[in-house]
Amino acid sequence: MISTIAAALEAQGYSTLTPVQTEVSKPELIGRDMLVSAQTGSGKTVGFGLAIAPVILEEDGNFERAASPLALCIAPTRELAMQVKRELEWLYRPAGVIVTSAVGGMDARQERRSLERGTHIVVATPGRLRDHIMRGSLDMSAIRSVVLDEADEMLDLGFREDLEYILGEAPEERQTLLFSATVPRGIVGLAKAYQKDDAVRVSTVAEREQHADIEYRALRVAGNDPENAIINVLRYYEAANALVFCNTRAVVNRLTSRFANRGFQVVALSGELTQAERTHALQAMRDGRARVCVATDVAARGIDLPKLELVVHAELPSNAETLLHRSGRTGRAGRKGVSALIVPQRWSKKAERLLGWAKVKAEWDVPPSADDVLRRDEERLLADDVWKAETTKDEAVFATKLTEMYSPEQIAASYLRLYRARQSAPEDLADPGSAPASRERKERAPFGPSKWFRVGIGRKDKAEARWILPMLCRAGDISKDDIGAIRVQDAETFVELKETSAPGFKSALGDAMELEKGVEVTELATAPDASKLARPPRFEGKPRDDRKGGKPHRKSGPDSDARRGPRPPRDDYDSAPRKERQKTDRTPKPKGAVPKPKAYVNEGVDNYEAKPKKVWPKSDGPKKDKPKFDKPKGGKPNFDKPKGGKPKFDKPKGGKGKPEGKPSFDSPNGKPGRSKSRNTESPTKPRSVKAADTSKRFTPPGKPGGKPKLRKAKGPNATPRRKG
Repeated sequence: MISTIAAALEAQGYSTLTPVQTEVSKPELIGRDMLVSAQTGSGKTVGFGLAIAPVILEEDGNFERAASPLALCIAPTRELAMQVKRELEWLYRPAGVIVTSAVGGMDARQERRSLERGTHIVVATPGRLRDHIMRGSLDMSAIRSVVLDEADEMLDLGFREDLEYILGEAPEERQTLLFSATVPRGIVGLAKAYQKDDAVRVSTVAEREQHADIEYRALRVAGNDPENAIINVLRYYEAANALVFCNTRAVVNRLTSRFANRGFQVVALSGELTQAERTHALQAMRDGRARVCVATDVAARGIDLPKLELVVHAELPSNAETLLHRSGRTGRAGRKGVSALIVPQRWSKKAERLLGWAKVKAEWDVPPSADDVLRRDEERLLADDVWKAETTKDEAVFATKLTEMYSPEQIAASYLRLYRARQSAPEDLADPGSAPASRERKERAPFGPSKWFRVGIGRKDKAEARWILPMLCRAGDISKDDIGAIRVQDAETFVELKETSAPGFKSALGDAMELEKGVEVTELATAPDASKLARPPRFEGKPRDDRKGGKPHRKSGPDSDARRGPRPPRDDYDSAPRKERQKTDRTPKPKGAVPKPKAYVNEGVDNYEAKPKKVWPKSDGPKKDKPKFDKPKGGKPNFDKPKGGKPKFDKPKGGKGKPEGKPSFDSPNGKPGRSKSRNTESPTKPRSVKAADTSKRFTPPGKPGGKPKLRKAKGPNATPRRKG
């Protein structure tokens, strides 16, 4: 291994390499094109850093002075690109590397200046990298290696055209590495098109053992408790960093607000945030200023938080691949992690299918209860290293003061209360196996001994049980639990009361026994006969005869069959003689022929004769010639000539120099316009004017070449004209 790279790995604490890192750094693969597939979190970033090192470094293991870039590393998202940049910076720091990023959402002018100053490695997203190449700010002539990280994700996001353009602009004698978690058909086609014939397919054993360091838990919750269950899960594990995945931005905003109100140190990460906001959110997670990140699937690719121990799926992902990539944010590089799926009762089957497609086994359980969270708090409190720390002099003085003022039990209880006050209180969860409270139907207990009363209003008075009930409670000083059945009849209503409530009901009504003025109440000796009680009339809709049109609907049944008569059996249809179709003559009609009268149609084959020529009767009067109009050049008719005569042009006022048959200037601005009046009875024939000759079409009045005479403006708003 190169000495500078070995020093960087040792400084970072690498004692052994992961399987994918070991495979790509073999001596026989130096400079070869590779298609590498490995599970997420297996150290692929350091892996391709080791693979391109022998190609871009000099023999002494260092870089020369920065000029045109030597390597391109392309990532699908901004977060992944910035993470790749950080990884390559510490890996090549002993070699004196300069890494430049080019990602969307950042200042393109600053990136252009960095590229002009010189760089060794460019880490970019496809869209911004193509923009720099097209603008000429990125020199591709010295490129030795091109790396496509998460290539399958870039194809899914629609970057195929950009990738093909970038690879087409890169030199042919280059090393091309494709790193991908999965190898779909599109990745294979891209590798065949842009990699050399001796390209190597690298696949690690860990690819077939998906996420061995991740504990999957599927937690069944009641329909209304998903958010409460997430709070209990976060409180139970108390992870240094936790990711809560949602499917939409609206859910991200809602959960972020609720977690912040409950005292969690939370940040949001979604596509609607700017690049600066997303960078600050991830930096807050790395610094410890935030412990919970609520994100959409934009964060499911490539984000590496070293202290991430818990991934919570607040909403089930759409497919198994998304489930694996979400969960792959934890359990990376040999670290352990937990992936918890919040599964409402109605989504249990979908969760089982997702886990089956992803080929992972999950432990089905219920979320931690409030007692479980408090018990876990006590365990963490007792296991804290603060109990083993030595007591300082200041602490000893204060401890002595406390023991003199309070008993040990009071001190311990007060400390526990202070500890719990700093934590968010857990939630009480419903049993996920029970039906929702809104759907539970309570069985009514037996009513017991009762007395019946008659109320003197009924259905004719528009009485209904829903307003008789409060009237009884108000006037009789009883509650609705004292009332049993209410039977509304046409002219009266029967009410059932508890036997123990009947005396108080009668005393509240008084001697008059009236609910309201005119509504009498009578006590019955026995209960009314249920068989004689009329049920409310059932609305059956409009009768058929009252419909629009007044025609009754024909009903089906035996009566209708009797009216229509019996239907003939099926055999009668078959035995009936079939009418033969008459054959028609298919002889083609001669041109210009018309059919003969009906009497001759079927008498012969030749049913057509020549069409006679129509002869119009001659008139006795003199023949009148049609009016002849001159056509302009081009064969188009002159539409200015009215029908029935020749146009006559009005003579303007003054009458000087206006020849007969020429238009006058009616427009006040002196431009020629169409005459307002035309006398079609004028015998004077206007001379023909060619359409193309505009100089002869109009002649100004007065002397030839003279100034046209303008009309004076009239009216109160007319602008006065200057004289002279």
